[in-house]
Amino acid sequence: MKLIDIMTKNVEAVSVETSISAAANVMARHDIGFLPVIEGDKLVGTITDRDIVVRGLAENLNPTTTPVNEIMTKCLEALSPDEDVEQAAALMQEKQIRRLVLQDRDGRYVGVVSLGDIAQHAHDWKMSGESLDKICEPVAPGP
Repeated sequence: MKLIDIMTKNVEAVSVETSISAAANVMARHDIGFLPVIEGDKLVGTITDRDIVVRGLAENLNPTTTPVNEIMTKCLEALSPDEDVEQAAALMQEKQIRRLVLQDRDGRYVGVVSLGDIAQHAHDWKMSGESLDKICEPVAPGP
């Protein structure tokens, strides 16, 4: 099965200039905890509700004036919608992430696939369970 068959299209996104507060409002309005960050039509990062708390509020950044590009995750793991679900599950396991942003060949953001999407649509419960186990393993603290 291909990611295009299970991906969520038309996911809310914010621009790099969006304030932390505005991003949090988008999350609250849509009951989500993850947003792709785009510049023009190019994917440049992601921001989560946890990023807002740990990188924004804990650092005493002003949420109404600080843009999300100051706290977003810039190192992205992204795949093409034409990739296989198994490849996405393997990458999620390796990187211990729960969501992958999907982009076209030109780097334009086209959707998101989550571990939940894989579990719900792939019908491979063993793969879904193994992915969740690997993603949830504790990571050794860095230096």
